[in-house]
Amino acid sequence: MSGTGPAPEIDTSVSHVARIWNYWLGGKDNYPVDREVGDQILGMLPDVARLARASRLFLNRVVWHLAAEAGVRQFIDIGTGLPTVDNTHEVAQRAAPDARIVYVDNDPLVLAHAQALLTSTPEGVTAYIDADLRDPERILAKAAETVDFDRPVAFTLMGILEFITDDEQAYSIVRRLLDAAPSGSYFAMYDGTNVVHGEASDRIVDVWNASGNAGLVLRSPERIRRFFDGLELLEPGVVPVNEWRPEVTVGTEPEPVDAYGGVGRKP
Repeated sequence: MSGTGPAPEIDTSVSHVARIWNYWLGGKDNYPVDREVGDQILGMLPDVARLARASRLFLNRVVWHLAAEAGVRQFIDIGTGLPTVDNTHEVAQRAAPDARIVYVDNDPLVLAHAQALLTSTPEGVTAYIDADLRDPERILAKAAETVDFDRPVAFTLMGILEFITDDEQAYSIVRRLLDAAPSGSYFAMYDGTNVVHGEASDRIVDVWNASGNAGLVLRSPERIRRFFDGLELLEPGVVPVNEWRPEVTVGTEPEPVDAYGGVGRKP
């Protein structure tokens, strides 16, 4: 990606999902308005910070499994967010140096930081697409410049489908993406739920939606499971993200978080 184009406009007067999550994860790429909304949500439900960390670790475990154990060498990470520790390309290329990763996001701040993502092992490739999840055709067309859709590819959509508030539209987008991929491809995602905290999670959605951010919807585990219709769902299925193949289990089972996800393989 060239740095010669005009700098993207960043509105620092309105909070933004990528910057709030960056704040919760301990990053520095956020503004006072993001910290204000982030603190407001934390005050209502302190567990949100644990959810943010658990969701990030879920991504890491999924990518490692797919690259190291399933043999996937191509990844399309949609809804990338801001760079942080162990980004998708770093995890994938640690397991498979020749892995090719395409990041997809439409946020100006993420675009401004894309150069930090556009690093790669000499054997692999890392690319970035400025595109919206609601335009899967553009994503697929631009991704085809980097990945070979005749070979298996893994789509990761972490915490992004919840911003497509219409269920049928969200399911349709996923089907379109997977239709372009061959047998042996994978789809991994998580979305927020209100299973654990009930009304507290619902109130947070109200605050979020009133803060100027893109509309957000919480889905039940059953609605999340529908994203995997027609796929071979890997064990342990659609579960709280911190219960998906945890690396360490010591003592009692971890308390679930209000984010459910899973991984499916296209037959």
